[in-house]
Amino acid sequence: MRYALMIHYPEPGEGELTDEVIAEARAAFDAYGRALSAAGVLLAADILQPAAATTTVTRRDGNLRVQDGPFAETREALAGVFLLDVPDLDAAIGWAEKCPAAQWGVIEVRPTATAFVDGAWTS
Repeated sequence: MRYALMIHYPEPGEGELTDEVIAEARAAFDAYGRALSAAGVLLAADILQPAAATTTVTRRDGNLRVQDGPFAETREALAGVFLLDVPDLDAAIGWAEKCPAAQWGVIEVRPTATAFVDGAWTS
């Protein structure tokens, strides 16, 4: 079963994190990604640019609206996504627990409803 682990946490301000802290976080995510890959459960992973780099697109009543910034203003921003293929929710929670971001943010674990695989939507 496919699960998305969505990482949310307050974005640090410019200069709030030292180079040492950033290097430690990168090393932790590298180890986490390698563990997911070695276990054969990792389908994809992306850590996102800060919310300030976001562009939001909507189409209402035939009108296109392109807006700088995220869809909603929140204290915590979507910071990354890991897409896993694991047997069940318990396995997904087990991997979410090991995610480095769980120490400073929230990991939302959500099953996917369908997926576009090999040129077609799954049922």
